Amino acid sequence: MAMQRLGSDPPGPYEDLVGYSRVVRAGAHVWVAGCTSVDELGLVLGVTPGEQMTYAIANLVKALERVGATAADVVRTRMYTTDTSRWEEIGRAHGEVFGAVRPVTAMIGVESLLDPRMLVEIEADAFVEPDSGR
Repeated sequence: MAMQRLGSDPPGPYEDLVGYSRVVRAGAHVWVAGCTSVDELGLVLGVTPGEQMTYAIANLVKALERVGATAADVVRTRMYTTDTSRWEEIGRAHGEVFGAVRPVTAMIGVESLLDPRMLVEIEADAFVEPDSGR
């Protein structure tokens, strides 16, 4: 399988400016760049960190699917938040999707994200089993 480098569909507001792909697949390995709760119109969805994490994970899963992977293939996530005191609601949103998958993970407190309305961001690495047919 040739390496795939794909942007968001539709393209996100930062991809061309910064020069990065939303998702890269090389063989069985998949990497998804940081996803926030920004929708296709560039609007930040969700008010609370938990709500935003739910939208951010949906964007991450959409990126995985573009290269033939699923949430079940995720082996590592990294969560970033501007408010670590809200870790439980962020973790709960993560657990709703990845609770049975159990990827290794980290939740990291940061001072800010690119847009002050963004409260969380998530990135992931995945491994698609060679015998899965995907």
